[in-house]
Amino acid sequence: FAILMPKQEYFTNAFYTFDIDQNDLTAGFFGNLIVQVNASVPDIINSFSKNVTIDIYISGARSFWIHNTGPISCLPLILANFRSAETDAYDFAKPYNEVAQYFNHKLKEVVVLLRKDLPLAAIIYVNIYSVKYSLFSNPRKYGFRDPLVACCGFGGKYNYNNDVGCAETIEVNGSRIFVGSSTRPSVRVVWDGIHYTEAANKFIFSQISTGAFSDPPLPLNMACHKS
Repeated sequence: FAILMPKQEYFTNAFYTFDIDQNDLTAGFFGNLIVQVNASVPDIINSFSKNVTIDIYISGARSFWIHNTGPISCLPLILANFRSAETDAYDFAKPYNEVAQYFNHKLKEVVVLLRKDLPLAAIIYVNIYSVKYSLFSNPRKYGFRDPLVACCGFGGKYNYNNDVGCAETIEVNGSRIFVGSSTRPSVRVVWDGIHYTEAANKFIFSQISTGAFSDPPLPLNMACHKS
């Protein structure tokens, strides 16, 4: 497999993007108490720092764009499965967002440390949480609607069912039904209950690429330069 490896200089010139840690946190809520998931955050952060960022740096990486995690409690997957959770003014499941916010706080702390430990690296911290939260809480401002309802799913208030996935064919009252998307996916935020739609991702990228949500506040075309 050695012939498949990029040239050494490519590692140095490449731009490394990390978008974490929605999947780990979301999966942790199933079978664990919120306090247990919260307690696991420092270990997750330390593992990311030691086993990912530093190892890649040793291999030659120098430019990092690190996204924090988004507002987990806005996802239909969470809302449909944890209906008894306390909600905020926007009907988001408040305790789950608090875990995401704690995670982001610890992530930013480790980014500060990484800048000291990896002196040749340009490390940008991107507050993608704020962009996504704004999209969920004020969708019409950006041309979206029904942000808490899955675009492609089946059943219930959030159009989400653990046992029925997007693009599956199911039987309902003797009739076979194809689980497809809504007629206007371009105005929906969440695709299948956990992943974002193409339209939402395009909007999110348009916001974060300007540098307005970055620390330091550098646009994407300058993110490879150490400030």
